[in-house]
Amino acid sequence: MVQKHTVKAFDDELKQLADIIARMGGLTESQLGEAIEALAQRDNARAEAVVLADARIDVLEHEVDEMGVRLIALRQPMAADLRVIIAALKIAPILERIGDYAKNIAKRSLAISRVAPVRPLFTVPRMGRMAREMIKDVLDAYAAVDVAASRAVWERDHELDEMYDSLFRELLTYMIEDPRNISPCTHLLFVAKNIERIGDLATNIAEIIHFQVEGRTIGENRPKVDEASTTVVSAPAELGG
Repeated sequence: MVQKHTVKAFDDELKQLADIIARMGGLTESQLGEAIEALAQRDNARAEAVVLADARIDVLEHEVDEMGVRLIALRQPMAADLRVIIAALKIAPILERIGDYAKNIAKRSLAISRVAPVRPLFTVPRMGRMAREMIKDVLDAYAAVDVAASRAVWERDHELDEMYDSLFRELLTYMIEDPRNISPCTHLLFVAKNIERIGDLATNIAEIIHFQVEGRTIGENRPKVDEASTTVVSAPAELGG
């Protein structure tokens, strides 16, 4: 928990800063969820709403930036107080980036809705819901200042990586088997990559929470599965040269 200060106004300001991060996180999580559902249901109106709503997250990021800089200048915080403010300044642009990925997913869903669906379309939303759960859990960990909960999110990212690698290979196979699948599968590849990056950003927030509380980094490398970049898919014999 944040320590109490002699100047109550400082406590109120730190709480206000955390509240803005909470609002920003709630919007980001909601945007991601809406983008995933728009993709799954081929709902263009829902996707367009996600694209338009992204500006609200940008406004909140600006508020965090302004308030954080002002607190450092006026309060000259040290030690734990400084880490609280620095954590908020680092988390806000990460949440803004997640919002950008949600907007990108929504834009891709608009393109995907114009072509015939392919089977992997139903795997991508499952991956997206896992990423959304990671975002929710890490934001809950931030609100509770819970290092153990943030560490659990940090360790869970490999599951999302494994799902991405499996989906990557499946989509490549679909494109090789039938050229008509190239357009929808390419869009789905971009969506899946955006979701995988959202998982990475959730772990970044977890690392910031750890530093905010402990005053040091986690001190070890996060297990990272990245087979997609080296995957080779062989063409069927009838397509070979």
